[in-house]
Amino acid sequence: MPVLVTGGAGYIGSHTVVELLNQGEEVVVIDNLQTGHDKSIKGGTFYKGDLRDRIFLDGVFSKHDIEAVIHFAASSLVGESVSKPLDYYENNLIGSHSLASAMVDHCVKKIVFSSTAATYGEPKQIPILEGDETRPTSPYGETKLAMEKMFRWCDEAYGIKSISLRYFNAAGAHPDLEIGEDHDPESHLIPIILQVALQQRETVQIFGDDYPTKDGTCIRDYIHVMDLANAHWLALEHLRKNETSDEFNLGNGKGYSVKEVIETAQNITGLPIPKVISPRRAGDPVVLIASSEKARTVLGWKPKYNSLETIVETAWKWHQSSPCGYEDMK
Repeated sequence: MPVLVTGGAGYIGSHTVVELLNQGEEVVVIDNLQTGHDKSIKGGTFYKGDLRDRIFLDGVFSKHDIEAVIHFAASSLVGESVSKPLDYYENNLIGSHSLASAMVDHCVKKIVFSSTAATYGEPKQIPILEGDETRPTSPYGETKLAMEKMFRWCDEAYGIKSISLRYFNAAGAHPDLEIGEDHDPESHLIPIILQVALQQRETVQIFGDDYPTKDGTCIRDYIHVMDLANAHWLALEHLRKNETSDEFNLGNGKGYSVKEVIETAQNITGLPIPKVISPRRAGDPVVLIASSEKARTVLGWKPKYNSLETIVETAWKWHQSSPCGYEDMK
């Protein structure tokens, strides 16, 4: 029975599709291509459409005997969500409501949900545990937390079992260089840094250097995109065997400041990366570092690309081979 991947033409979604195919899964992909790329879809059956379109969605479910859903489709920029909160509530919540309704109507009982560390907001302790307080500091985090809760209530009412994966800063690219990170506009730190190295940007902006950290810049936990992809498949396997809803953090358990990431990229590329200091960005917590012990113990998750150097190196190879992203691909 096929697995439906929503947002499967996006950055993490496309890498997860590759992982599922490598694990022998049959895959159906939905994406409206608003931010995704059809060239990133390396197999399965693809449908272009929007989750908010129930006629379209019901058509996909009717054509395929879907076993489970892996749900990525959502708007996902923290800063943008602060300036455009209604867009995030409309896209993220209405899209997920439509998907859950279709799952109920078509008797699909398993979903792996792409959540985020932004559900925690400004953490009271480091590393962050799954049972810690969730107080998002952005509409993006608020909508993701609301989606988690919606799926939990769907378990109570309809028996839909969900696993929410709260992951930290995704980065890197597939080792074979066929797919990688390509956003327009780009908002993630590591690809922005590498675009500066490629002279596609003049400088990298550091949003605030007056935080209470060792060098004044925000600290984040970086996780390789293929390790995230593997975790989604392991979560699906867990639902198949256990049929219990749960939440898991995904990170490497080590934090790096913005300045440390820039320094690492300079060492790997051997190129200068000029930087400028800009005002703090709304909604940014000071430090986000995960405890992923639960995922390691319960899901058997074992990250393979667990050093910042490896993560940046795979990203650099992708950007070198495809400096214009998927536009470079035939």
